Amino acid sequence: MAPRSNPTARQVRLGAELRKLREAAGLKAREAAAFLNSTSAQMSQMEAGISGVSADRVRRLAAHYGCADVEFVDALAAVAGERTRGWWDDYRGVLPQVNLDVAEAEYHAAFLHEVVIAYVPGLLQTADYARAVFTYMRPDLPESELEPRVEHRMRRRQAIEGDSPTPYETVIHEFALRIRVADRRTSLSQLRLILDEIEKGHASVRVIPVDQDGFAGADASMMYMGGLVPKLDTGLLDAPTGTLFIDAEAHLNRLRTLFRRVKESSLDASESRDFIHRLTKEL
Repeated sequence: MAPRSNPTARQVRLGAELRKLREAAGLKAREAAAFLNSTSAQMSQMEAGISGVSADRVRRLAAHYGCADVEFVDALAAVAGERTRGWWDDYRGVLPQVNLDVAEAEYHAAFLHEVVIAYVPGLLQTADYARAVFTYMRPDLPESELEPRVEHRMRRRQAIEGDSPTPYETVIHEFALRIRVADRRTSLSQLRLILDEIEKGHASVRVIPVDQDGFAGADASMMYMGGLVPKLDTGLLDAPTGTLFIDAEAHLNRLRTLFRRVKESSLDASESRDFIHRLTKEL
C-alpha cells in the first residue's frame, strides 16, 4: 500500500498496537519484516501508520507474535479492513487533521463518556454557541474558516443521533451551563437543546452543582471512547499544545477512575434534567 502523508489517529493507533505486539514477542522490526518478506523501513512505516496494512496481514503478524487474544486480533483486523469514507473526510484540507480524527473516533466508538467543566460539550452545542466559542478563542479567524468549524461541530452530532447511535454519557459542571458565551438567547437555546437531546435519548446528562461538597476536579475535562474491545479504548484530553489521544493502559485506567469519581459527585439523571429545566426558567 502507498505511504500516507497524513495518517489519521486511528491508523496511527493500529500501527502502534502492532508494534506493541511485536515488542511483546521479543522480535526486532527486521525480524518481523523478514517474516513478511518486507524491509525494516516498510515495517517501521506500517507501525507508524504511514503505510497501510491488510486485515489478513494483521492476522498473520498476530499469529507470528503468538497473540492468543482472538477478540483483540479480530478488532485489529476490523480496523485494518475499514475502507469506508466518512463525512469528516469532506473537511480534509479545510480543517486541522485533529478535527477529523476526533469525529472519526466518535463515529467508531462503542460508547462515549465525557466530563466538561468550562463549556457545554461539543456534541451538544448549538451552532450559535459553537460560533461564539470559536470567535472568542480565535478572534482573527476569517469567516471562511469559522463556518467550516461550526458546520463540522454540528455534524459530529451524527455519532449520537444517527441510525446506529453511540451511547453517550456526559457530566457537566453547573458553571458550563450558566456561563453566557454569547447572550441570553443563545444560552436559553443551548439549554433547551440539551433537554431535547435528553428527552430523545441521545444523551445521558449528569450535572455537578457549584455547591457540591467534595468535588476537586476543576481540571477533569476529558472524553473517554470505548473501542471494539477494551484494549482499544481511547482517551481524549485538551492540552495547551493541542488535543491529545491517550492509549497507554495506565492513563486509560486513570481516566476511567476519574469519570467514575466525577459521576459520583453529580446529581442523578432525573435530578440533572430538572436542574437544567430550572436554569431555563431563570433565564
